[in-house]
Amino acid sequence: MVTLTLPDGSQRAYDGPVTGAQVAADIGPGLAKAALAVKIDGEMADLTLPIEADCAFAILTAKDEESLDLIRHDAAHVMAEAVKELYPDVQVTIGPAIENGFYYDFARSEPFTPKDLERIEARMMEIVDRDEAVTREVWNRRDAINFFKDAGEHYKAQIIEGIPEDQDIRLYRQGDFIDLCRGPHLPSTGRLGKAFKLMKLAGAYWRGDANNEMLQRIYGTAWADKKQLAAYLTMLEEAERRDHRKLGREMDLFHFQEEAPGAVFWHPKGWTLFRKLIDYMRTRQEHADYVEISTPGVMDRVMWEKSGHWENFRENMYTTQTEDERVFALKPMNCPGGIQVFKQGITSYKDLPRRIAEFGKVNRYEPSGALHGLMRVREFTQDDAHIFCTTGQLQSECETVVSLIMDIYKDFGFEDVRIKFSDRPEKRLGTNAVWDTLETALKGALDKMGYPYTYNPGEGAFYGPKLEFVLRDAIGRDWQCGTLQVDMNLPERLDVHYIDEKGDKVRPVMLHRALFGSLERFTGILIEHYAGRMPLWLAPVQAVVATITSDADAYASEVVAALKSAGLRAELDLRNEKINYKIREHSHAKVPAILVLGKREAEEGKVALRRLGGKDQEILALKEAIDILCAEAKGPLAGK
Repeated sequence: MVTLTLPDGSQRAYDGPVTGAQVAADIGPGLAKAALAVKIDGEMADLTLPIEADCAFAILTAKDEESLDLIRHDAAHVMAEAVKELYPDVQVTIGPAIENGFYYDFARSEPFTPKDLERIEARMMEIVDRDEAVTREVWNRRDAINFFKDAGEHYKAQIIEGIPEDQDIRLYRQGDFIDLCRGPHLPSTGRLGKAFKLMKLAGAYWRGDANNEMLQRIYGTAWADKKQLAAYLTMLEEAERRDHRKLGREMDLFHFQEEAPGAVFWHPKGWTLFRKLIDYMRTRQEHADYVEISTPGVMDRVMWEKSGHWENFRENMYTTQTEDERVFALKPMNCPGGIQVFKQGITSYKDLPRRIAEFGKVNRYEPSGALHGLMRVREFTQDDAHIFCTTGQLQSECETVVSLIMDIYKDFGFEDVRIKFSDRPEKRLGTNAVWDTLETALKGALDKMGYPYTYNPGEGAFYGPKLEFVLRDAIGRDWQCGTLQVDMNLPERLDVHYIDEKGDKVRPVMLHRALFGSLERFTGILIEHYAGRMPLWLAPVQAVVATITSDADAYASEVVAALKSAGLRAELDLRNEKINYKIREHSHAKVPAILVLGKREAEEGKVALRRLGGKDQEILALKEAIDILCAEAKGPLAGK
């Protein structure tokens, strides 16, 4: 007897082993047709897999979000089948589902072209129309290795040779195509549907190792239906329009060049925006009882050995050796420096919590292929803070930080914020008892505040568990920004203590906290979120005064002076160009307000105020226009 417990709590009993396909058919023909896979005790499995013991059971259809990974994985297999049919000499390597899509790496002497992608996608459509059954097979290890070697698929044979002896060798067959895979898979190629598209080509080293041969990677996207596919492609078009690298050039904010890969050259307007972010954060931190410090950017390797970074983070650090043979490292993180400041003098329990903030520039080596404008750099500024507190204060401090983070994101227009909780990684410092304490406090803070969170097992920092704050932008993309990490291990390694009420030395708990995270990256996110149209308080140039004729030049200078005197960031445009050209150029640079002046405005002491993106203009007295702009430029801090 096999008893299946369904999600609604109802049960179905069978005399012997049963498959998910049989259960779906018993429930109804509609479900049998829609079923893609099953979940057995929380694990996804093939519809055809025999269920031989009592379990929690669920049937997945295309309406279930979990099915997307399955759909994308099958799309990768269908693509591989199409490639093998069109180009039989190609070797198939690895092809997983990824966020928003899938890829497969192929070994082929001749490069694929965009025309090849069109052929492959068309053949994929044909394979879907064939509705080939997808069947699971378990093979003898040696037979599987010989099969792939005989087929010229040496990469697959190599993968099998690396699979532990105690694991099954599973192959999936669809039509004449056989692929190595753990599964599960859709019941047939027809169930994939046609909501997929091949996107681009890229190079990829075999198993990600630059010492290995270069393969050709084909990326694609796949969705549950064509409506979702269309929405995703539209989002990509919008993302391209909002690309911060393109807008950065148009707005004259920053640039990169080969002599300093992964480091930003900020232009005056971009640096103004960057400084406004720091000014905002500095004010918020001062109101929250933080003090600000600055620590060295280069320190002896001994410091990094003590902190554990040398052991756990060495491959990402820049180092140098001086003539006296001392080895130094550019700081990849601000934590050890903040600890050294805390350690100066004697700290009483009465002084805790101590909240120490730093806008510290850090350097981390990232592979050249991973660099991406402001979003992925090698040198960046973190709005770090390190909070030292007692174990009794730990949860309340976590709650205070979470509250501050969520409020700050609202100020920048991010209302949809997801929280991820990451627990102990395999490679870590400290005892399990310490990690138990830290993880309990961090989860307890979220539970008390009522914030839902998702679970990232094993993704904590090497010194403590963490929260990651993921922002959803205006076009639906997710960006991981702020982090909160709790730590009792670095205080131990770096000999940090305070004096308790009994006069004894006690280790504090240390909270690592970043709100924007990387300021460079957050700037890029803001540029794309707002499509360059920054709110007035953030805009590098808030207003441009542009003249229609030279008769208004003198008055225009007076207007700019009045704007600047009121605290607004204003520029003057007296060029001998047509006004429509000037308006178009400043609109292209995303200036929020353009004050147009002609002879009449000069005579009457007025301005014609045009807003970015608007076709109309408003005739206002100069003082009225300044008052309106000043009110808008106060920003979110005005009410705090």
